[in-house]
Amino acid sequence: MTYIITGAAGFIGSNLVKALNARGITRVIAVDNLTHGERFANLADCEIEDYLDKDAFLDELDRGAFNGVVTALLHQGACSDTTESNGRYMMQNNYRYSRRLLDFCLAQRAPFIYASSAAVYGGHTSFREAADCEGPLNVYGYSKHLFDQFVRRQQARFQSQVVGLRYFNVYGLREQHKGRMASVAYHFFKQYRAGGKVRLFEGSGGYANGEQRRDFVSVEDVVSVNLYFLDNALKTGIYNCGTGVAESFNAVAVAAINACRKAHGETPLTLAQMQAQGIIEYMPFPQDLKGKYQSYTQADLTALRAAGYTAPFLTVEQGVTRYCEALASQV
Repeated sequence: MTYIITGAAGFIGSNLVKALNARGITRVIAVDNLTHGERFANLADCEIEDYLDKDAFLDELDRGAFNGVVTALLHQGACSDTTESNGRYMMQNNYRYSRRLLDFCLAQRAPFIYASSAAVYGGHTSFREAADCEGPLNVYGYSKHLFDQFVRRQQARFQSQVVGLRYFNVYGLREQHKGRMASVAYHFFKQYRAGGKVRLFEGSGGYANGEQRRDFVSVEDVVSVNLYFLDNALKTGIYNCGTGVAESFNAVAVAAINACRKAHGETPLTLAQMQAQGIIEYMPFPQDLKGKYQSYTQADLTALRAAGYTAPFLTVEQGVTRYCEALASQV
């Protein structure tokens, strides 16, 4: 039997391929668009059965090439740029594509685990998987929101597993290709290594400088949640995938900087010390992000825990430190 992972050369997709390999699973069809060829590096140390371009994959679906052979489809392929303004492209890539894959899995009675996003919540301060908490601030969030709504409407006809995972702010290895859309942990690491300082946004949304808060979740934990549902095919629904704790951008910066300092045999510093020494600086909040920026997110894990996922999540100090130490070892 075969596993299909879309977005397989991307950040979370490639980590899932690697995790399946660790279980001895190599019959993996990696689906992606390698127009930006540097992303091949995410699959270079993975074992896959075949690679298919997204369009070629859809052609293969249409001719029935995967009928009866799919163990599960993990759908990670999407445009994840929250600043993308081309709504037509976003809806085709994120909404219509997802519908096509859902229809295939339902027809095949194959498990379908897909990437949703905390962007569906927009400016809300309650993060439950419920319609009254949802209100996206950009077309990316809307594309994810619309598909989640479609999934809810189709639940009565499900005869196989369908799971949507609302990823919060994911960071970790294999995100280097994402450019400006890479995690702040990655950007803070790169900034400090390059110039000995890190720049954060000034205060916004009622928060002080660098004190905007997000639910930062390690890709290690995201993979663990995906595998939990893969192992529990009777579980269906839409679930938050975050730590359940909001931490500040300042906390991420401190963890990243101290990981770099440790790699050079230097002592750790506090936030106040970093601010006093000019290691952490604050820049004006961008005008184009006003009204489109989530100053606070914190996953409500009630539904995830009720579904039986009991593993603890890494804190920012634990996860970002481990991540930046790994990055430092690669340089």
